[in-house]
Amino acid sequence: MLDYIIGFIILLLAIPVGFFLKYLTKEEIKSGKKYFKALYLSSLLLAFIILLSPIEKTLKDSSFFALIFMSIVAYISWRK
Repeated sequence: MLDYIIGFIILLLAIPVGFFLKYLTKEEIKSGKKYFKALYLSSLLLAFIILLSPIEKTLKDSSFFALIFMSIVAYISWRK
């Protein structure tokens, strides 16, 4: 239970990280918007594939949270 709470807190940290990345890379985001969208969609897809796959719980949880973190950061970075 504690590991899910820690994972949720880390996911909440993705929001300020996304805004910070957006602030630092304003010019690059304009030209790389399609890559951020692709990263967002592919990380969401992979997260749900991993969630449904029959792998070890620790690996499944850590991979799921990492991919969701990446999707949140990518989404915040390219949206207006």
